[in-house]
Amino acid sequence: MRRTLALLLCLALVPPGARAAEAPERAVDPHAAHVRFHFQDLEMDFVFGSLILGAATNHGCEIGEAFATAARITDGDAASWQAEWIRTAALIQARGEQSLAAGHAVSAREQFLRACYYYRAAMVSMLPDDPRLRDTARKSRSLLLRAGKLMTPPLEYVEIPFGKTKMPGVFRKAAPGKAPAKTLIMIGGAETFVEDQFFYIAPQAFERGYNFLTVDLPGQGLLPLEGQFFRPAMDEPLRAVVDYALSRKDVDRKRLAMYGISSGGGFVPQAAQHDKRITAVVMNNCVVDAGIGVAKMAVATVTPEAMATWSSFKLQTNEGVAWRFGLDPRDLNGLVKANEGFSFDPPRVSAPAFILVSSGEYGSPEIARQTEQCITTLGSAEKRLVVTPADEGAVNHCVMENRSLMSQEVFDWLDSVFR
Repeated sequence: MRRTLALLLCLALVPPGARAAEAPERAVDPHAAHVRFHFQDLEMDFVFGSLILGAATNHGCEIGEAFATAARITDGDAASWQAEWIRTAALIQARGEQSLAAGHAVSAREQFLRACYYYRAAMVSMLPDDPRLRDTARKSRSLLLRAGKLMTPPLEYVEIPFGKTKMPGVFRKAAPGKAPAKTLIMIGGAETFVEDQFFYIAPQAFERGYNFLTVDLPGQGLLPLEGQFFRPAMDEPLRAVVDYALSRKDVDRKRLAMYGISSGGGFVPQAAQHDKRITAVVMNNCVVDAGIGVAKMAVATVTPEAMATWSSFKLQTNEGVAWRFGLDPRDLNGLVKANEGFSFDPPRVSAPAFILVSSGEYGSPEIARQTEQCITTLGSAEKRLVVTPADEGAVNHCVMENRSLMSQEVFDWLDSVFR
């Protein structure tokens, strides 16, 4: 009875008329611009508005700095984008260095955080053969860790062994001391770095008394440069992440949540399907079968002639994703086959589960189909689906442009599960 009632309640949260099954069929486009911010190039505008401006609430950018940078960027041009974000990052880093030298730790921390994420922004559209990629990533990570040393408790750098590599990440205690605390493991998608997950939700986790852990999995961050690409069995590296978390005395093993966004919305439930130590699962959105989803994206059939019409920013951003799956960056069609096997079986996920999906993404028939397949067949006795509202600016991919609303939904649910 409890399971049936929970399902009815969660489906009641879907606004009338929002069902994607009633919308005209169209290609799946996770980066569709449901809200416009500044650029005419839709891919660039999505990254600017959702990734960068969305981070403002979590100290990842200042609106004035972001728009001043955007005003200098040639619309759709990857080289211009990269150069201007590096320029802004260097300016803000210099301010942070001055503050630190003068003993102003709070000012230095705030400026290092923003400079960190501006360097991260510059890496969007950088390809693996770009000699600046490693250096820009190093600067971004270094500034995050320097800012982390000025936090209380401090942010810890971690390296988690997996096979022949080590997965880099960060951990921050909920509070000083060794008392076990509820813990959130945050997992990104196909284009992410540790920094993205930190600025996505870490401050909200701290405010609510959660330990926070995130890492670069194979395929993420700079691990593809070591030959570590995405693999269908993403539960394997995630098991190593859980091993690490539970090796710590400050982690409460009965309150261990894992949250996956974008492709991570498939990685995380796959991990929970195999690893019952994960005691709560959050998906934003739910990816039951990535191969089917990617087959309905434009990249599945895009031709060289069509790609020739794309902006350099859109082209290089997509090529970067292909590289992360071990493909030749120009082989965008190959992403369909590369994503085969990236799936999970909802009835085998028994942990409490929460699916969050933006109303813009829910307007895609395929995303809605996989979402409803998941919520109706999950093996969880406690499950919930929330479609975030367009009229509150929560309509783009993974609700990145309204992180306050996103985190409220996620943590209010987790708190009720862990109560």
